[in-house]
Amino acid sequence: MAGAMINRIFAMGTATGESSEILPTTTHTMYRTSFSPIPKIRRYDIMKKRRFKFSCISGAEGTHKSSKPPSSWLFRVVMDFDNSHITALTDLINAAVHDVITEYAAVGMAVPTLGSLTRGPFDSPEGTPEKFSRAVQVIEAACMQLTLTVTTPAHVVVNRSLQHEESACLSVVTEAKIADLLLNKPNGVHVDELAELTGLDGGKLGRILRVLATKHCFREVKPGVFANNRLSLKLQSTEPVAAYVSLLADEGLLASAHLKNTMNMPLGRDSCTPFQHAKGHNLYHYYTLPEGKKQGERFNHAMVGGGELLGQGMVARVYPWASVPADSIVCDVAGGNGHATMRLIKAHPHLRVTLQDQPEVISEAKKFWKNKHPEAIDNKRINFVTFDFLKDVAAEGCDFYYMRSILRGEPDSHSYKILQNVRKAMKPTSRLIIEDTVLKNTVRDCSSEPDQVFDQAPEPLLPNWGAAGVRANYTDMNMMNLLDGLIRTLPEFVELW
Repeated sequence: MAGAMINRIFAMGTATGESSEILPTTTHTMYRTSFSPIPKIRRYDIMKKRRFKFSCISGAEGTHKSSKPPSSWLFRVVMDFDNSHITALTDLINAAVHDVITEYAAVGMAVPTLGSLTRGPFDSPEGTPEKFSRAVQVIEAACMQLTLTVTTPAHVVVNRSLQHEESACLSVVTEAKIADLLLNKPNGVHVDELAELTGLDGGKLGRILRVLATKHCFREVKPGVFANNRLSLKLQSTEPVAAYVSLLADEGLLASAHLKNTMNMPLGRDSCTPFQHAKGHNLYHYYTLPEGKKQGERFNHAMVGGGELLGQGMVARVYPWASVPADSIVCDVAGGNGHATMRLIKAHPHLRVTLQDQPEVISEAKKFWKNKHPEAIDNKRINFVTFDFLKDVAAEGCDFYYMRSILRGEPDSHSYKILQNVRKAMKPTSRLIIEDTVLKNTVRDCSSEPDQVFDQAPEPLLPNWGAAGVRANYTDMNMMNLLDGLIRTLPEFVELW
């Protein structure tokens, strides 16, 4: 391995006097290939021979010509190379970590460890302080950008090409309900016992769990013995997020493997999607077949899990519903089982909901509401109506028409039809509310309209938040692979109107 010349040194000024002490780790060894060492170079010797640009902790800068660093404060000495692209990232990380610690302290607790098995106060988007959410975004984006900056490119691209293995592992453990089997067992369960309980091969299962534990999902308490942790608890069968993970790691992973086979086909529901290329049927038709019935039943549960990531209760918070007249009707267009509007009328019980979707979906929705919110049925606050949004006009005369993550699953030609069928049903005073994800640019352009509307990440991060915002791009790919849909940019949304 080729050696690299040292480009940073650290020193501590004394509390009194002009003498200085070089910190204990004051040597740097350079290596030739085969790791044979060459003589060590003392950092203090380098200090005496070169001029350094230094900055104190507060950021004030100057030039130090003496071999003795100034006293009374901790400072850093940097040679004549520009490393601001990574020091700026560490500054962002340090400030954001401080904000996270402060927000947890405000609710009287420390930041949970990965081994924590209790629900944290900020695990849901609803009610999470904006300062905390932004700090988490900064940490996620800056840590990844810093890692990619200093890691060898080959290491990065090869690891990324292996990410499908993690998805496959998640599919196995969610299907086998491993997290359920580890509940209330903080000391863990041996993989042989898990294999016996699930009927899976113990050797394979152990390797799968070790992959996930290496990525901090599950915890290996001793060789071959695994326990739940903060992440794996979300894989319990009762967690809607687990169903969403299964959908992505099952239908999503399968479809993505066939993406390259459909690259010459234009977008549009009549074209062959990667999923259709794999299964011979489009996604929704596949769910009606005997071989796809189980996945179809999982789909609605998965949509609840996907909603948790974005905050299902957001629609109840972002519109002034309290000022809306009593018995105003909200039409939940293609709302699935109606989990989002259920939260809406729980928060604002003076509203009524008309839930519209395909007959088989409405059939399941009735069961969902009877189980989760039966009083809405008893008090006639919910009305179930079957329809096909591409063929039928929406329920007429409602006060609000709410579309949550609907247009993302449709190409432009179908989105036009859906919007037209909603418009035909609206009265002059009706309002259309669309809740969806908007893709942001990776290029910083303050003159463009989207960049003026949406908050951009601070430099040197990508303006779309990089790793902290990439799930929107992954979802865009998932829509393309499964449905020939897309997550739109703001100009693309405007074009629909």
